Amino acid sequence: MGFFEKIKEGLKKTRDALFGRIDKLLKSFTKIDDELFDELEELLVMGDVGMYTAEKICEELKKRVKEEGITDPQEIRRLLEEVVTGMLVGGQELDISTKPSVILVIGVNGVGKTTTIGKLAARFIREGKRVTLAAADTFRAAAIDQLAIWAERSGADLIKQNEGSDPAAVVFDAISSAKARGSDIIIADTAGRLHNKKNLMGELAKINRIIDRELPGAAKEVLLVLDATTGQNAVNQTKEFRTAAGITGIVLTKLDGTAKGGVVLAIKEELDVPVKFIGVGEQIDDLQPFVPEDFAKALFADEAAIEEAAKAEAQKQTDAAQAEEQEKTASTEEPASQEAPYRPATADIWAQIDAEAEAEKQALAEDEESLRQKQLEEEKAKEEAEKERQRKREERRSRAKKRNWSTDTAVSGDAPSAEDDDWLKSWREGNKDATS
Repeated sequence: MGFFEKIKEGLKKTRDALFGRIDKLLKSFTKIDDELFDELEELLVMGDVGMYTAEKICEELKKRVKEEGITDPQEIRRLLEEVVTGMLVGGQELDISTKPSVILVIGVNGVGKTTTIGKLAARFIREGKRVTLAAADTFRAAAIDQLAIWAERSGADLIKQNEGSDPAAVVFDAISSAKARGSDIIIADTAGRLHNKKNLMGELAKINRIIDRELPGAAKEVLLVLDATTGQNAVNQTKEFRTAAGITGIVLTKLDGTAKGGVVLAIKEELDVPVKFIGVGEQIDDLQPFVPEDFAKALFADEAAIEEAAKAEAQKQTDAAQAEEQEKTASTEEPASQEAPYRPATADIWAQIDAEAEAEKQALAEDEESLRQKQLEEEKAKEEAEKERQRKREERRSRAKKRNWSTDTAVSGDAPSAEDDDWLKSWREGNKDATS
């Protein structure tokens, strides 16, 4: 099933509930007037779009109808698709521009937070990236075990500690591991306790300090996972978490199981928080990047437009498959004398990366040990030189004392050396600790 097909099927309940009613409404009117817009606004509110957003959509529709001189109510469907697309566009791209990048994932229990992390990890790994998971939701029972299962399924690295451990310590360990292994992305499963925002804010602030200190300048996303079946309650959760955690985006799960998909519009328009991923099924590849154009088309376009979009996508996939097949054929038709380049398996690549990281770590340790030995030798040489200066000083003081601090041979009984003369001269000038 193609990308657009997944979106269409995932939004089927919302489309049937919302578009079905809107389609009947538009067919029941022969002209465009205020009554039509009043009933359309009511249908949008019933579809969990929210009062504020429904009013804004209708105001924009009225403006477009007047500007374009539209008189056919059926044209409202096309305008509705365009207006909704315009409202949703912006901010949906995930910022993973640095290596490593960090994604903090929060959400209350039961919304599918751990499952979302596993699906994100699987998506990134299919794209050729290396992923480190941090089991930093250390206070929820079984959270660590659930994440371990997803790490095994997806092939991601997992960093964990015992239940009840400091979440920031887990994130610190994950960052250290990611640096050593050359990971592209760190995904941290963090707590989502709304009943005590003070503790949540303190915990996330500590984690953010660790990230800023250990990975200065790293790209960072804070994603809130919401259950679409909760409708307008998802908007309330977003308000609370936005205040407590400074979220940068939404992952809306379980869209395939609800007719309340219109909440996407309310979240974006009322709170200015972009939806970055939507969950449209239970399979590991059913977490899809949010594409405003496809979302609006799947909800409001007529069947002919949807069918055309599905065919275009199918053709695109066919073309891509043919191009890949041609590339494979061309590679097999190369002269036998030309040796094909070695392409190690994924596991071999990671093993090679681990080996290189370990070798680099060992070389660094050897350099540090060599530097330490050199410093010790220099310190020992300084100590020996100081001992030698002390010995010479004592010898000269002894000889000077023997001569009663004089160069008079009649008093001392022996003739002083030139070296002793220089020393005595320096001593008489006030340098009583003269050494040369």
